[in-house]
Amino acid sequence: MRKYFALAMCLYLCLTAPLAALSAQPVDTVFIEELTWMELRDAIKAGKTTIIFPAGGTEQNGPHMVLGKHNFIVKHAAEQIARRLGTALVAPVLAYVPEGEINPPSGHMLFPGTITLPEEHFIKITEYAARSFRVNGFKDIVLIGDSGPNQKGLQVVATLLNKEWAGNDVRVHYVSDYYHSQAFSKWLRAQGETPENIGTHAGMEDTSELLAINPSLIRKDKLAPGGDFKLTGVAGNPARASAAYGKQGLEFKIAAAVAQIQKSIAARAK
Repeated sequence: MRKYFALAMCLYLCLTAPLAALSAQPVDTVFIEELTWMELRDAIKAGKTTIIFPAGGTEQNGPHMVLGKHNFIVKHAAEQIARRLGTALVAPVLAYVPEGEINPPSGHMLFPGTITLPEEHFIKITEYAARSFRVNGFKDIVLIGDSGPNQKGLQVVATLLNKEWAGNDVRVHYVSDYYHSQAFSKWLRAQGETPENIGTHAGMEDTSELLAINPSLIRKDKLAPGGDFKLTGVAGNPARASAAYGKQGLEFKIAAAVAQIQKSIAARAK
């Protein structure tokens, strides 16, 4: 009987030991939504005290590009920023942002699929996300937005909370350089591209960035100059977009954000 018991125990240990070793491996992710609360607690204790809050948007992007363009781009960028910083994690992307009026519809709300949020509600969501991060134990709360209408609200929240939390060890950093840097547009012009082709919405820049991240999210048979914006939702010529352009554009945004975050955190530490 003892012989069979010993054999059974040996078999059990042989089968479970690899599983135990596997479960003990650290999770290679910077996204808090992919962590358990205990894993997040331990990551913060280990020094990952910076949290990136990425605001995207759900809006029309012409006939060639999916509605979630901003969400895909900012999630990719936020991951790269966090990994380069080394002490940062990433919150879930906020996919609902100001996109225009409801009644009567304005801005991107003139096109199906766009989801808008009043400015005051966008600000309140961002504010309470930041308040939650502070309770969680994060010390540096980084706000980045991939869309123009995000910028004002993010800056308002940073100003509001930094004033309220003055004197303590938590700081909110609005990272304007992620969006406002003109490096990509200037670089494209240096490659011979015209401002008309580069455009301002669903043109060369964001189409190229999404091509670099996930080309399946671009309808390549629909790539064409924008024409009448009210009919197409495109300002620019996405037919001139490329994944190679997109990789360079993403690098400009990511590098600019990392540099500004590092500078802002260093200034807080003084």
